[in-house]
Amino acid sequence: MTKKRLFLSAALMLAALGAFAQGNGSAGITEATSMVTSYFDPATKLIYAIGAVVGLIGGVKVYSKFSSGDPDTSKTAASWFGACIFLIVSATILRSFFL
Repeated sequence: MTKKRLFLSAALMLAALGAFAQGNGSAGITEATSMVTSYFDPATKLIYAIGAVVGLIGGVKVYSKFSSGDPDTSKTAASWFGACIFLIVSATILRSFFL
């Protein structure tokens, strides 16, 4: 009779441990998801700030090339403008894709 009780109590403990493990796993996944999604707002704002700085630097470089009469001004302007647009669009698309 004691072997049956010992076996029954061990089986109940194992079942309870399995239930706790499943609950902690879903809570951990939920917490990880909320942590990752909370990083998107600051990261998006950082990418926008980097895009603004790149735009200012590009504007100054294009102006200096234009003032000096460099014939390659349009190519430089297009590349800096494209870099700014890429940063802004990629931040927006990543945000809309993951959130």
